[in-house]
Amino acid sequence: MREYLLLLPLIFIFHDMEEIVGFGWFFRKNPWLYKRFPKVMKSYTGFTEMGMAMAVYEELILFGGVSLAAYYFPGRILFSVWYGFFLVLAGHFCVHIGHTVYIRKYIPSFITSVISLPVSVIILIRASRFLTFDALTVTGIALSILIMIGNFFMLHAFMRKVNDRINDPDKNCNEVPIPGRF
Repeated sequence: MREYLLLLPLIFIFHDMEEIVGFGWFFRKNPWLYKRFPKVMKSYTGFTEMGMAMAVYEELILFGGVSLAAYYFPGRILFSVWYGFFLVLAGHFCVHIGHTVYIRKYIPSFITSVISLPVSVIILIRASRFLTFDALTVTGIALSILIMIGNFFMLHAFMRKVNDRINDPDKNCNEVPIPGRF
């Protein structure tokens, strides 16, 4: 199983680079999204690449930390938490593919989701052979899924705060200027 552990942060960052680079452009080119999907797009009002990058960085630390911990301190609990995180990431790819199909338009994150989903499924199937799905393992997987769901909502709130701070010049008076903003 150790041979798969470090693939979680690598696949995650491969996918999320498309989101960081593409979402700002996509939201600016498609303002109709804010009217058609107001509840979903509320999280992305005033979107900045910096806010997105900081949220991605937090998740990378989480995925990398769990992967490294499971790699250097192998054990059922860490393996099951890692497995749950990987399940959530694979589900995340499915959501992006579903969004693209639903709105019938390319969404940044679609291409890497299509590439990463089959690879992730193969890794999950192969890694599952090393897990014994007893109460402890299932609890670890369920706990990690709950952690990631909570983290999703926390990150969106954090991203909104960062975006608000960047977009409000009065709050930036004592901060280092952001490249491209004067």
